[in-house]
Amino acid sequence: MRKLLDRIYSASGAVAALFLVAICVVVLLQVGANLIDALIKLSGGEPIGLVIPSYAEFAGFFLAGASFFALAYTLRGGGHIRVTLLLTHLPQRARRGVELWCVAAALFVSGYFAWYSFGLVAESLEYHDVSPGIVPLPLWLPQSVMAAGLAVLTLAFADELWQLVRGRPTSYAEAEVAGGGE
Repeated sequence: MRKLLDRIYSASGAVAALFLVAICVVVLLQVGANLIDALIKLSGGEPIGLVIPSYAEFAGFFLAGASFFALAYTLRGGGHIRVTLLLTHLPQRARRGVELWCVAAALFVSGYFAWYSFGLVAESLEYHDVSPGIVPLPLWLPQSVMAAGLAVLTLAFADELWQLVRGRPTSYAEAEVAGGGE
C-alpha cells in the first residue's frame, strides 16, 4: 500500500510539473507571436495582431492545475510551511497531541474543499458552463483538475494522520530531519 500511495504522490508532482511546462509553452508561443508582430512593424509593415486565443486564461488554468497537484507532493516532501517554534518547546506527548489535532483539522478542511470542488464540477456539467474567453472551454475541465488535486491532498493528509495514530513519524517530519531542519 505504501508504494502505491508514494506513486500517487509522485504522479501528482509530475502532473504539476507538466502543467508548469504547459504554462511555459503557451507564454512562449504568445511571446513569439508578439515578436513576429514587432519584426513586421520594424520592417515598415502593418502588424497583423498575432495572438494565441485565450492564452492568459489557459495559463491561469494551468497555474491552478500546477498549484493543486503540487500540494500533496509538497506536503509529503516537507515543503509546506509549518510553525515548529511552538512544537519544539512542547513535551513529546503534548507535541503529538497538537500534531494530531492539526493534521486532523487539515484533513477535514481539505476533504471539505475536495467535496465542494467535485460538487462544483457536477454543477458545471449540469449547466454546461464555459469560460468567458475567446475559446469557450467547458469549466468542468479546469475544475476537475482542481478537485483531483484536492482529493490527492486529502489522501495525503489521511495518510499522515494514519502515521501519527500508529505512532510513526510523518513524511514531512522525516523530510525535515533529513534536510537538517529549519
